[in-house]
Amino acid sequence: MKFDTPAATNPIDQLKVVGQPHDRIEGPLKTTGTALYAYEHNLPNQAYGYVVGAGIAKGRIRSMETAEAKRAPGVIAIVTAENAGKLGIGEKNTAKLLGGPEIQHYHQAIALVVAESFEQARAAANLVRVEYQSEKGRFSLNEEKGQGKKPEDGEPDSAVGDFQAGFERAAVKFDAIYHTPDHSHAMMEPHASVAAWDGDKLMVWTSNQMINWGADDLAKTLNINRDSIRLMSPFVGGGFGGKLFLRSDIVLAALGAKAAHRPVKVALQRPLIANNTTHRPATVQRIRIGASQDGKISAIGHESWSGDLEGGQPENAVQQTRFLYAGADRMTQTRLAVLDLPEGNAMRAPGEAPGLMALEIAMDEMAERLEIDPIEFRILNDTQVVPDKPSAPADETDPQAKAGEGGNKDLPFSQRQLTECFRQGAERFGWNKRNPQPAQVRDGRWLVGIGVAAAFRNNQTMDSGARVRLATDGVVTVETDMTDIGTGSYTIIAQTAAEMMGVPLEMVEVRLGDSTYPVSSGSGGQWGGNSSTAGVYAACVKLREAVAQKLGFNADDIEFADSKVRAGNRSLPLKDAAKDGEIVAEDTLEFGDLDKKIHQSTFGAHFVEVGVDSFTGETRIRRMMAVCAAGRILNPKTARSQVIGALTMGAGAALMEELAIDERHGFFANHDLAGYEVPVHADIPHQEVVFLDETDPTSSPMKAKGVGELGICGVGAAVANAIYNATGVRVREYPITLDKLLPEMPDV
Repeated sequence: MKFDTPAATNPIDQLKVVGQPHDRIEGPLKTTGTALYAYEHNLPNQAYGYVVGAGIAKGRIRSMETAEAKRAPGVIAIVTAENAGKLGIGEKNTAKLLGGPEIQHYHQAIALVVAESFEQARAAANLVRVEYQSEKGRFSLNEEKGQGKKPEDGEPDSAVGDFQAGFERAAVKFDAIYHTPDHSHAMMEPHASVAAWDGDKLMVWTSNQMINWGADDLAKTLNINRDSIRLMSPFVGGGFGGKLFLRSDIVLAALGAKAAHRPVKVALQRPLIANNTTHRPATVQRIRIGASQDGKISAIGHESWSGDLEGGQPENAVQQTRFLYAGADRMTQTRLAVLDLPEGNAMRAPGEAPGLMALEIAMDEMAERLEIDPIEFRILNDTQVVPDKPSAPADETDPQAKAGEGGNKDLPFSQRQLTECFRQGAERFGWNKRNPQPAQVRDGRWLVGIGVAAAFRNNQTMDSGARVRLATDGVVTVETDMTDIGTGSYTIIAQTAAEMMGVPLEMVEVRLGDSTYPVSSGSGGQWGGNSSTAGVYAACVKLREAVAQKLGFNADDIEFADSKVRAGNRSLPLKDAAKDGEIVAEDTLEFGDLDKKIHQSTFGAHFVEVGVDSFTGETRIRRMMAVCAAGRILNPKTARSQVIGALTMGAGAALMEELAIDERHGFFANHDLAGYEVPVHADIPHQEVVFLDETDPTSSPMKAKGVGELGICGVGAAVANAIYNATGVRVREYPITLDKLLPEMPDV
């Protein structure tokens, strides 16, 4: 099914099942421990693999002595680059997943020890002796950013008008530098895989967000036929972008199983999550804003520097600045430095998450300079058209094309309720009680402040397929290689099929995460929920047509409800259509170019109240609220869970999360959950989530958008702005730890 015109009224609009806060259908499996995650698959005669990571960040292996390890109890095989055979590299990988003799980053996998038990494999891995030829590496973004170049891939530089001239002539100017650190995904379930060969056929149970991408790149890496691989990932214990791509656990499990001639399971030990897999790269960002005395932005410029391995990609921290606020003279630039640190790549809301951590502090700082309320300043510079386009000739009768707004009246946003997000949030959160003067509100020894920030993420879609079966007992089964990474995919897919086929939720079975199923969008980039359900919608349209034909109904007049099919005065049980055998329908929702004709984005507003201990500088979040405008919400309960999880991650990024670089040896020193601090329950107070009533027919037949990544966008800045309101201390370098607050804190 092609989606190239806005969605009209369709069965989803009934909202009998879709749009309702249903419990997650796989919840009982997870709470009873019967949902099998990758490492929990136990195969007959399986062995265990333990990964040896490189002990240097850059250089070569001089020698690797494995004889003692091979003699260790229980050892079956040891896989290295020397005996693994010729390996390729996946399209979406930057570094080789099995290193040697060249070492590209610290903890790059260089060997897999396979043994009868995990303990034996781990003990033997400690007996592998490696001598290295170390080379000087580049580990500091601050030192290397001057060598940064315009990246070949990623957000292109943009320019509208003449930023430099516009900034210079602005009545009020602001210019500041912000820093965000490297972040680890730190998901609860580590990267893990179980691999088994049957002749030249490979089966892998793994923890991966994108089944089709993974299977494609595994075939490229192992130099085998794609059709020889079956990749399965029915349950994923967190991904956040860290499991979008093929990683070394999958490759080494496959190589280990081939060497051992038996199934092998591999889980990356926790330190390798930080250094062996991907992470969110650090950024240095410069933001300049020029405005008139009345608060209208006339010039806005955003430059960002990040680093990655040779051939890697930048963190596109400037992208939201192209769309969020009006302004006639604009500029964004992205520069990429080469660093010999582990591979940087996507982490929840890549680009916007760190970009808004900077931009939304800058907006508060500019509002203070202008003596305008931070919310009113943002609303004053709202725009209903994309500002990052050369302006069409101004038509003074068209409010969307007024001179100075810097927008193209021919490219409006499909929906843009940013102002409404701020208005509703301000009323619900009690913004009018905020004291605009910093460091004025006390609660005993605590200084109390309130902060706000905008949330923004572009709506993304990806073609998605599904297969739907109607059984003789009336049960509808959905098969798609879509994954559920804790987001509720099982449930919203079941809701979609139930709505389309007119059956209760318990009459739908959902099967996910298997490469033998139709290729879906996969989970990532906030595109998964909307795109995958749209694919199920398309398959159900075909199934409805097949049912109508089987029962002798006119497909245009047919109604599916209460497990029956009706047209006029005639009604038959749905299952009658399959009395002669199962009916199967399959289709893919192919997205056209509607997003090129009308811009699709999601918007929100974050509100935070903090208390800062006036003696110690300790920050405690007291309240959080997110107001989101993200199209139709397919399940308010699962969507709320996504947003409160995103709020929590945003709080962590603001206050504690930082991969600390050992710049002598080029690795992340705090590579476990003892040293890499993430929020715990005691850190997170009451969280309120508000969804605005919105549908977007230009996005998909579901009229939905993504919301799981929008929830983290802007949270860090809202916390930072609240801390400033509480203390009067402005910190532009995350995380905002007490050592950065104490020197400037008000006298007790």
